[in-house]
Order: sequence, then C-alpha cells, then structure tokens
Amino acid sequence: MNAIEVSHISKSYGRVKALQDVSFSVGKGEVFGIIGPDGAGKTSLYRILCTLLLPDEGMASVDGFDVVGQMKDIRRRVGYMPGKFSLYQDLTVEENLKFFATLFGTTVEEGYDSIRAIYSQIERFRDRKAGALSGGMKQKLALSCALVHSPSVLFLDEPTTGVDPVSRKEFWEMLGTLKERGITIVASTPYLDEVRCCDRVAFLDQGQVRGIDTPEVILDRFADIFTPPAILSPLTSHLKSLSSRWSIW
Repeated sequence: MNAIEVSHISKSYGRVKALQDVSFSVGKGEVFGIIGPDGAGKTSLYRILCTLLLPDEGMASVDGFDVVGQMKDIRRRVGYMPGKFSLYQDLTVEENLKFFATLFGTTVEEGYDSIRAIYSQIERFRDRKAGALSGGMKQKLALSCALVHSPSVLFLDEPTTGVDPVSRKEFWEMLGTLKERGITIVASTPYLDEVRCCDRVAFLDQGQVRGIDTPEVILDRFADIFTPPAILSPLTSHLKSLSSRWSIW
C-alpha cells in the first residue's frame, strides 16, 4: 500500500482553478518532491492532504485514511511544516515544543527520540524566544515541532526558502536521516540542488501535473523552464561586440 494516494483532485477559489484533476501516488519511505512556480497549487494540495482544506472533486488518502472522512486519523499521523514560519515567536523554543506536543496528546519526553538528532542542535537555546532565532534555527525548531508526535508522513512546503546555503544542506541531511527511519516525506522546493535530493518529483503548473519522474528526467524534460537561457547583461553584450570587432582585424 502506498503512503499517499491522490486521485483526480480538483479545487477552485471562485473562478480560479487552483488544482485540476491532479493524480499521483507516493510510496512508503519515499522522498517525493513537488515543484512548480508560485500559484501552481502546491500549498492547496498540501492543505488538502493535511485535512486543512476540502477538495471540490476527487479522492485522496494518507496512510490508508481518507482526507475527508477520516481527518482525525490522518492528523495523528502527519507532520506539516508550512513555508512561512508559523510558530509562536513570543514563546521560547521549549515552550513552542511543549505546546505542539500537547496538541497531539504527547509530551516532549515521550517524543524525544523522534526529534533527538534535530532538537539536540538547538536545545541549548531552549529559553530563547523563537522570534530571536536565526533562520536555520527557526527551521530546526519548526521541524522538531512537526516531528514531536512521531508522524509517519511529513509534509514540507518550501521549508528552506530564505535560509542560508549551509543550513539548507544541513536540513536535507536531516531529511535523509528521517528517510532511513521509514518516514515518508513530501517536499516542495524552488532550489534545483534540493530537487535532486528527491527520489521522484511531480511538476505542478497551473494546477495540473505536467509530469512525474526522477529529478533528472523532469529537469531535462522541462529544461527550458527550470534552466532558461542566460540573459546577457549589457556589459557582456558590449564585450562580445568588442571581441567581434577585434576578430575582424
């Protein structure tokens, strides 16, 4: 059984079609990427799979549970990290973690093994307000809060946007550790180096899936979108013009 099944999902906001007949599946323990431009429908898809939004048409399941009829079962099994830092900035690191543990009916102590590798890197800052953390530390705290209840499926909506390259690299190394534990990961990212860390990726554009395959195949198939020809700067054009003149002589 796949960890995630999406079948002909559609969602509209008035006249805007956010998702149009979207279908795909994600295997257990897979790192599955969802890539596409802003407004492609990625966040709407995440919210449907996390039972925060109802689809207009179609069906979807997470860990075998229906996203409409079995919301509570899904919410106990998934972790969700939205793109925008959404923790309480006026609470400390420790207070945020305790709050999210309580929401899922557990404690930090019970879920510590699930977050040890990540939380141990920021635990010495447990009394610091979340709003005072650096981008990389906020990222690690948010991931710890998403994992404290030991989910089997983790949804990450562009979690590294605006984070420095070193922290991004560390973050994906942590995801590799989570994959080894059998956690299914669905992540969206605007960075090509992160796309290549996925087992498979789905290219979502204007609410439709344009292709699903390995990162190499998708990036090659849609190379004109992901790696467009460089735009020559005025200086580069000027140098090329000079070079052509010199070659005449």
